[in-house]
Amino acid sequence: MRADTRIAIVVAAVAVWAVPRTGTTTGVGTIKGKVMFTGTAPRNPLIAMGADPNCVKINAGTKVNQELVVVGPNGTLANVLVAIAGEVPGAAVPKTPVVIEQRGCIYHPRMSAAMVGQTLHIVNNDATLHNITGVSQKGNRFSLGQPGAGMSFDFTLKDPEMLMLVRCQVHKWMLGYIGVVSNPFFDVTQADGTFTLKNVPAGKYTIETWHERYGRHSKELEVSDGGTAVVDFTYTGTEPVPGFLVRDVF
Repeated sequence: MRADTRIAIVVAAVAVWAVPRTGTTTGVGTIKGKVMFTGTAPRNPLIAMGADPNCVKINAGTKVNQELVVVGPNGTLANVLVAIAGEVPGAAVPKTPVVIEQRGCIYHPRMSAAMVGQTLHIVNNDATLHNITGVSQKGNRFSLGQPGAGMSFDFTLKDPEMLMLVRCQVHKWMLGYIGVVSNPFFDVTQADGTFTLKNVPAGKYTIETWHERYGRHSKELEVSDGGTAVVDFTYTGTEPVPGFLVRDVF
């Protein structure tokens, strides 16, 4: 074989190898379900805001309770983080920030979730001083005073962490939680207990749920191209108290 012919064959082989491959994607599907509660829910204590007259004024005529366990009329459980465990190859960090509002001297929402590398946008909507602090065992610690309404603060989350506590150094009753996960496939249940994870690459996964008082549950499932995988979870109220629970702070 002539040398120039051999070179041509090698070049052709390299060119074929360098061509982007098509038709190899596995497609995407959806994960959805519901979180239920079958036990006896504890009383959600009334928040005494007398330490700050501004908080009393903001909530004039309204009784505000700690949302420790929020159970719907049909036994659904709110404020439960649902997420795929671990990393999902090729998953991009969401560009939209996760927003936590300080409104009425409590956090909205109480339970949040974000991906490592995603921005946390914290806003003070109250005409009083708040000092929001991220209590982290990893690299997600922050602490910032916001003395006036309309002030905001952005923080990029650095490490996966289940769950990190958010609290106010001025108002001891202000508590929230953030699940910092390694992929963008997560949701937090609302009053109806439902959750939906969209555009999940087809494959087998472990789905985890986290509740501030009842901790973690997990299940295995498989997502097919164009399909909807349904998985439900049930908390009984007898689960061991997780170590991150903050006691006697209100």
